[in-house]
Amino acid sequence: MNSKLNKYYFGYIFVAPFFISFAVFGLVPILYTLYLSFTNWDAFNDPAYTGFGNYTRLLHDIAFYQSIGNTLIIWIFSIVPQLIIAITLAIILNEKFIRGKHFFRAIYYFPNIITPVTLGVLFSLIFDWQTGSINKLLTTIGLVEDPINWFNNPWWSRLIVAAVICWQNFGFNMIVFIAGLQSIPDEVYEASQVDGANGWQKTWYVTIPLLRPVFIFTLITSVIGGLQLFDSPYMIGNGPNNTTRTMIMYLYETAFKNFNFGYGAAIAYGVFVIVMCFTAVTVWLTRRREQ
Repeated sequence: MNSKLNKYYFGYIFVAPFFISFAVFGLVPILYTLYLSFTNWDAFNDPAYTGFGNYTRLLHDIAFYQSIGNTLIIWIFSIVPQLIIAITLAIILNEKFIRGKHFFRAIYYFPNIITPVTLGVLFSLIFDWQTGSINKLLTTIGLVEDPINWFNNPWWSRLIVAAVICWQNFGFNMIVFIAGLQSIPDEVYEASQVDGANGWQKTWYVTIPLLRPVFIFTLITSVIGGLQLFDSPYMIGNGPNNTTRTMIMYLYETAFKNFNFGYGAAIAYGVFVIVMCFTAVTVWLTRRREQ
């Protein structure tokens, strides 16, 4: 029966649309970007071959290193509270005695369906130093006398960008953690209860270790997504002395504002190498921990 099925090519026809679309919209742009990274092209004239000139410039580009540092700082300030809030809410909303937990899950997940551009504009208006509601609230209750120019301070600017990203994504991670919690058998908790474990010991010695695969998934996806920050930081702005300009923002400004597509392509591959390195280190650390 298998020999008869192998004579037909319907399977290739069914999978062909995926491979064709991937080749057209994925593989070809990747290879074309690699070609552009070895050229100097302004989109108006023919690309001029420069060899490794763009990559040599990238290795000595202080602005690129600054964008890497900004990205890492914003990522750390967003990912740590994001995972803590997500796992805490997931454990609480997974309890059977909590009423209205489906409503709260939907409320907490709601920011994830809002576009990052909208959130960036919303937070930029809320923290505006002249008309923002945060300054009005602080001055009304007497915590500050004069409005604070949040976006004129590097660290406040980074923290606001991190808050936007945290607020948008903690709901998604919470849903992932809840799915992981519901896959833990009740027999495990019953066995720990027989052994005399209290609620805190069940969480620390049973729930957290069994959620390790979920932690690995959320950590890897957060690393990949966190190093490609663009929408929200771009709507909030570059901050004083470009202190909130991320790697992707620098790529966008180089390629689409300054029309230096060759160097922009080299930045894209630089970002790709950095993301791959961080992902490989994350996977290596998690596997080492498992061993």
